Amino acid sequence: MRQPAPPPPPAALRDVVLDVPPALSARPAAMGASGNGAALPERLRLPVCFLGVFACYFYYGILQESITRGRYGEGAKQEKFKYALTLVFIQCVINAAFAKLLIHFFDAVKADRTRSWLYAACSLSYLGAMVSSNSALQFVSYPTQVLGKSCKPIPVMLLGVTLLRKKYPPAKYLCVLLIVAGVALFLYKPKKAAGSDDHVFGYGELLLLLSLTLDGLTGVSQDHMRAHYQTGSNHMMLNVNLWSTLFLGAGILFTGELWEFLSFTERYPSIIYNILLFGLTSALGQSFIFMTVVYFGPLTCSIITTTRKFFTILASVILFANPISSMQWVGTVLVFLGLGLDAKFGKVVKKTSH
Repeated sequence: MRQPAPPPPPAALRDVVLDVPPALSARPAAMGASGNGAALPERLRLPVCFLGVFACYFYYGILQESITRGRYGEGAKQEKFKYALTLVFIQCVINAAFAKLLIHFFDAVKADRTRSWLYAACSLSYLGAMVSSNSALQFVSYPTQVLGKSCKPIPVMLLGVTLLRKKYPPAKYLCVLLIVAGVALFLYKPKKAAGSDDHVFGYGELLLLLSLTLDGLTGVSQDHMRAHYQTGSNHMMLNVNLWSTLFLGAGILFTGELWEFLSFTERYPSIIYNILLFGLTSALGQSFIFMTVVYFGPLTCSIITTTRKFFTILASVILFANPISSMQWVGTVLVFLGLGLDAKFGKVVKKTSH
């Protein structure tokens, strides 16, 4: 009688692969410098996020004003920095390189399916907003620029109502009204003598208005990409900055600004160090913002960035002797009060479908 065949050997053990939902797989990417949640103790998260955002963008603001409003040379040969396109080009190159590193180390598995033309369209409004904002500093003070850029909820709400047919709670309109009133007080200048050439709304303010409008368009296009393609923050940062680099590279070559900028840096080589730091603080600041949103949500992030902007204005007044009247301080407080209330009470309540 034949012996029964021995049982087959047990199958070799294999690694178990879990499909991680996109929302969870994107966490390390959004954390940027931190890598994963375990790397940073919970009690240190808020101080690290606050100090990271505050320090990076505080120094970013000081460098921006120093570069764009500084005087180079002496006497009759004094020059001003007029190379806004090249400045944004260098910033985009550093942002793209930083995003590439984040994807390589923290987000390599996640595939990006967003259409290239969407990135290209988003980059046009993105770089237009940055160039307009930097160019405005040649005509307005830095506190005016910061306060103007703080009014981003206005175009975002207007474009949301007109293009996306969104509905906002009454608190949102009240917050925007406070911001508008604060800006009006800040820009208001009492009439002086007939020969005075002071203006209430000039070229610099028009550039800020253009920058705000383009910021609103950028926000709408980014919302569209997140809603339809679940685009990750690092992939968005990389591709938008790559397209911006391509467009700006062509622009500075075509206009000849690149060669003028290189000649300027030969005369004043110390500016190269400030520009590189300017780009680096911008990229690091973005990673800390993503980390704050992941750990604590957009409300805490809005409070931190709003606080940073207020102290940036204060630093500009002290360090660069930008005078602000008592009425302008009232306007500034109204703007930041509106921003704070908007962060707390002005969010759209999303309806869940069953």
